[in-house]
Amino acid sequence: MGRAEGLTEKAVLDLTNHRESDEFSELEKLALDYALALCETPVDVPDALFEGLRAHLDEGELLELTATAAWENYLARFNRGFAVEAQGFSAGSVCPLPDHHPAKASEATRSAG
Repeated sequence: MGRAEGLTEKAVLDLTNHRESDEFSELEKLALDYALALCETPVDVPDALFEGLRAHLDEGELLELTATAAWENYLARFNRGFAVEAQGFSAGSVCPLPDHHPAKASEATRSAG
């Protein structure tokens, strides 16, 4: 869906560093920050972040953004709970790992040693 909507390969690669990327608008950066905050445990959305979103989005859009982030978080946790593996739909595509992913930590350790 992302590429069909115009998401570039560079934007996909920049997701883990979206704040510094020129691939995303200010609203997109806020939305990504918000989605990440909603997925933390415990959830902590700073007031300034929510107010920043309010400057760009109406109540319905905020509701849709929140519901979408919450749903994707639910699916990720559900799939993890049942050890659902990738089904090959994105084989050969770029899927950057978040900075806190264990595979990234071991990769950093290997390159440092």
